[in-house]
Amino acid sequence: MTELERIPGTSVKGAIEALLLVSDDAVAATTLAKAVGCDPGDAEQALAELAVEYREADRGFQLREVAGGWRLFTHPAYHDLVADYVLSWDQRRLSQAALETLAVIAYHQPVTREGVRAIRGVNSDGVIGSLKEKGLVREVGHERDRGQAVLFGTTRLFLERFGLRSLKDLPPLEDFAPDEESKQFIRERLSGRSMESTLEETANDLDEEQALLEDYEDGGEAPGSSGSRGEDADE
Repeated sequence: MTELERIPGTSVKGAIEALLLVSDDAVAATTLAKAVGCDPGDAEQALAELAVEYREADRGFQLREVAGGWRLFTHPAYHDLVADYVLSWDQRRLSQAALETLAVIAYHQPVTREGVRAIRGVNSDGVIGSLKEKGLVREVGHERDRGQAVLFGTTRLFLERFGLRSLKDLPPLEDFAPDEESKQFIRERLSGRSMESTLEETANDLDEEQALLEDYEDGGEAPGSSGSRGEDADE
């Protein structure tokens, strides 16, 4: 919408309420008037009337004028109730992606975004940002190599939320692996080895497979036909 039409007086209060509900900070009456499309005086009057209506109706929230603007607040009578509710937050509210990312950071910290992506296999920038906003993850420094990449670690709040005295109380991650192959994968990924080392080993494996195929083409024994490789394949 390129141009705001004037909202009828009977709708100004509703429009202002909607704007206040999505505002994180105090909003000046003049700003609200411009957004709604009414005169500043009408906005001031609507705000004052709303504040009185909320107070007289004993609502669970109040409208107050603070810091040169207007903002909605929870009613002081319910502060303890609200505090208990907010503090009842637990890890079940995290998405699967958030839990995975948080686990990688917790067990592999300090770790870069690239390190998290390498383990999870997907870009996790957005999830890391969300975990930072929740206060569970923080920046702990920068890598000396690879462009001074930001390193991430968990926070004291993370320990509190998960009931841990320290990171030493984290359960062995291998306990959650379904089979020995998964356990070995976890051991390798969380052993502190660099990604270059992992990539180098992968390249060496490919070279070895290629050499075996070349031997077979030259009349040698087929790969996996005997020896330890054949036994592994049978397993």
